[in-house]
Amino acid sequence: MKLVKPKKHLGQHFLKDLQIARDIADTVDLVPELPILEVGPGMGVLTQYLIPKNRPLQVVDLDTESIAYLNETFKELEGKVIEADFLAMDLNELFDGKPFVLIGNYPYNISSQIFFKMLDYKELIPLCSGMIQKEVAERIASKPGKKAYGILSVLIQAWYDVEYLFTVSEDVFNPPPKVKSAVISMKRNKTTDLGCDPKLFKRIVKATFNQRRKTLRNSIKLVLGKNSPITADPIFMKRPEQLSVAEFIDITNRVAKELANT
Repeated sequence: MKLVKPKKHLGQHFLKDLQIARDIADTVDLVPELPILEVGPGMGVLTQYLIPKNRPLQVVDLDTESIAYLNETFKELEGKVIEADFLAMDLNELFDGKPFVLIGNYPYNISSQIFFKMLDYKELIPLCSGMIQKEVAERIASKPGKKAYGILSVLIQAWYDVEYLFTVSEDVFNPPPKVKSAVISMKRNKTTDLGCDPKLFKRIVKATFNQRRKTLRNSIKLVLGKNSPITADPIFMKRPEQLSVAEFIDITNRVAKELANT
């Protein structure tokens, strides 16, 4: 079976370092026993270390050539290789609707979309780990007050405990990407209810960070539609990157109350 040719339009960069591959695969051990879904397996550099874990395993890839290679190379995966667009999948249909661990060497061009989908299925995904662009990993793991802190930071950290595990050089890929990579782990925290309207929370986070140079007093008008007495509070003089998840929740409740009174 000939090797799969990396395809630029799919964002494919195949990892060559087997020790790094093993280390990434071992991140699933943080939540043992549950089934595993691998996104973008390519030629199976992670898959080969996931199979021996003896857990239900399915892999999904959009690349027909990769699908053929996996079916030919890994007989253990018979009936478990899915040719599909992960972003378009109904994840409730996997593993009989049971929770599972999500892992992958995620395509850099859609990694943020993958994690937004993870949030949509957060009750099914207690752990998501894998390799992404270093810059995106830094954003997800960033704390308030840092330049990298943004929409992904707040929305993911509201539901997951994030750990930036290690950086990966561009030299261990074929072809080498133009950026460094990083391995990250996101484990569901104990939050079951944010204590606010989650849709309004998401709307406020996006609205304020989309105008991150403005104070909340100005950017929150996009949600309130006007000047409001609540913005006289000193917290609204802050910029979004200065606010913790808890403060965004508090602001969401204040805005919700104001909207209900109009």
